[in-house]
Amino acid sequence: MADLDKLINLDGAVAAFNFSSKGELQESRLSADSEMNDTILDLVAHVCVANTSIATMQARGWENVTGSGGFYPVRGFSLIGFDWTVIANEEAGVVMPNDKVDYEAAYAALEA
Repeated sequence: MADLDKLINLDGAVAAFNFSSKGELQESRLSADSEMNDTILDLVAHVCVANTSIATMQARGWENVTGSGGFYPVRGFSLIGFDWTVIANEEAGVVMPNDKVDYEAAYAALEA
């Protein structure tokens, strides 16, 4: 499991969360000024699992069809919205406003 305290302390982070392989929210941290809540994060967690599954299918298919490598396994992804971005791996994510998002710091914290 990712260290949610480390994730929520990233500059600008508004939410950090862990989720199950089925997309069920397991634990979360919210910043004091966050508009997020556990209901929203549960939906986001399901989106994370769905997108990881689709990306995995595409990566494996691309490698098998083209003979190219390096696309699988999928280790994480970013979902960019109008106001905020979710950076996630297969078990955790962090939500950051688009104007403050630091992808490198977020992925490093997720992998730690």
